[in-house]
Amino acid sequence: NDAIAAACLYISCRQEGVPRTFKEIVAVSTVSKKEIGRCFKLILKAHDTTVELITTGDFMSRFCGTLSLPRDVQKAATHIAKKAVDLDIVPGRSPISVAAAAIYMASQASDNKKTQREIADIAGVADVTIRQSYKLMLPRAKDLFPSDFKFTTPIESLPQN
Repeated sequence: NDAIAAACLYISCRQEGVPRTFKEIVAVSTVSKKEIGRCFKLILKAHDTTVELITTGDFMSRFCGTLSLPRDVQKAATHIAKKAVDLDIVPGRSPISVAAAAIYMASQASDNKKTQREIADIAGVADVTIRQSYKLMLPRAKDLFPSDFKFTTPIESLPQN
């Protein structure tokens, strides 16, 4: 069954430390995200196993690399996402949407600006999803950036949504 194979691929990627999003698995399979998710849960339950929780850092280097963002922007985005989670600024938000919002925030503060749409396409989330996490993070932006970040655009001039 294709759904079982796709769910196994998703699980093995996570267990081997190279997690993929459900959308990435859907892109290389013939089954829906819902069907893969259902099989994923059934397999974990049937085999009495677990997988590590995904974190914002799991996707950061891949997303930033695909967006051709320089190392300092990736480093800032990673820091922003981790701080946003640690300070509980983005409760209930998926690590992928938090990572995407952090990439948006860091890129907008740099001279390597990326649009929400560009990031959404890479991350496999809707741009409104990025906007929702970003809006939660923006009021605390000064607490989120690494202290050594070189701003091209100051925090007070970052997009308001």
